[in-house]
Amino acid sequence: MSLPAPIESRLLAMLHARTDTLEAGDPIPEPLVLSSAFALPSNPDARRTYARYTNPTIEATEARLAALEDAPCLLFPSGMGAYSAAFMALLKGGDRVLMLSDGYYAARNLVSDIMAPFGVVLETCPAANILTADLAGYAAVVVETPSNPGLDVIDLRALAERCRTAGAKLVVDNTVLTPLLQQPLDLGADIVIVSDTKAMAGHTDVLMGHVASRDAAYMERLLSVRNLTGNIPAPYEAWLLLRGLETVELRLERMCANARATLPLLQASEAVSEVIYPDPSPQALDQGFLIGATFASAGAADRFLERAGFAKMTSFGGLHSSGDRRARWGDTVPEGFLRLSFGVEPTAALIDAVQAALADG
Repeated sequence: MSLPAPIESRLLAMLHARTDTLEAGDPIPEPLVLSSAFALPSNPDARRTYARYTNPTIEATEARLAALEDAPCLLFPSGMGAYSAAFMALLKGGDRVLMLSDGYYAARNLVSDIMAPFGVVLETCPAANILTADLAGYAAVVVETPSNPGLDVIDLRALAERCRTAGAKLVVDNTVLTPLLQQPLDLGADIVIVSDTKAMAGHTDVLMGHVASRDAAYMERLLSVRNLTGNIPAPYEAWLLLRGLETVELRLERMCANARATLPLLQASEAVSEVIYPDPSPQALDQGFLIGATFASAGAADRFLERAGFAKMTSFGGLHSSGDRRARWGDTVPEGFLRLSFGVEPTAALIDAVQAALADG
């Protein structure tokens, strides 16, 4: 995977965030600091007072994320924790929010079930229609690209321009491609949300999310929301994410390569009626590691996962290739639709496993 110079520079800054400042005798890896309280001078630092504000391990992880995003970042204990804080810092009673009707359902439910009683109004639109939707009167437009689970691509630069004209803030969920493969803030987005649970941490063993923005006033309010709601991650989980960030480029390179290598097999198989592998260029550096594949039935989809040795799970972006039959969660997709996430298995062995599973279909 060839990275352009600006992204390569951000990646290098992330990887060297600690090693460039080490003194003799310092540990090379970032230490895990579990303290919840800190010694105070007569005039205490406003943040380094109590762990509900921050913690050295959390600060170190946020610094790595900020290097990748080229923007200030705050960390949260899950992707939905990031969503809830981002919305609380942005929205007020009476605001209208436009979200994707075919995007991640939990994000919509956050507004319809939790924020609606406080006067926030949810309206929805399919990803395919978002660029022609009337944006007048919306406080925020919230999108994913590629969308989850349908993998629709949205032109972020064009949407950002329309949002600016309409006076709406553009919020982009960049979980699928990560800041390494797509930079929504560079394309005009106001706020970025990422579920670091997925490819950023990459080991299917931690919940985490972050919010990034170049709007200083917004980030200050977001910090206040995190402090007053207690929506802050534990240091150990932040440390696990930091560990994953060290290898995110290497993992993504193999994951994307495995998706591309397997794609022709799915496209040529009579067992698969439709294959979706989005092309988000030129705004993204790669097509990513997710493929949508529709089998004849739920049973056929499940049998493919078993025979191919794919993990059956609802998350994605881990080391192991996996699949989720999304209709079970209420998404408007066929019963046999699988969101396939490709892992870091040896490519030749993965191809053999998928070929055998499709042949048995």
